[in-house]
Amino acid sequence: MSGSGRRITDEEINELVSKLQSLLPESRRRNTGRASASKLLKETCSYIKSLHREVDGLSDRLSGLMATMDSNSPQADIIRSLLRS
Repeated sequence: MSGSGRRITDEEINELVSKLQSLLPESRRRNTGRASASKLLKETCSYIKSLHREVDGLSDRLSGLMATMDSNSPQADIIRSLLRS
């Protein structure tokens, strides 16, 4: 995988696919053996897109909340400190 030119083995690919499958909520719920690599990659892309949508939605909600909040309030200070972490 590094720049050494070494080929990745089928065993390493299978291990990576298994690790990826364990990270996907849909695959964990299904838990019916190993999915094909192409199906798993499609699920991964779909999951990442849904996470992006969720982050965008939360960001919009937070922006709306901040717009209605007194910028000098203790709550605004807490939110700002959390965003900086």
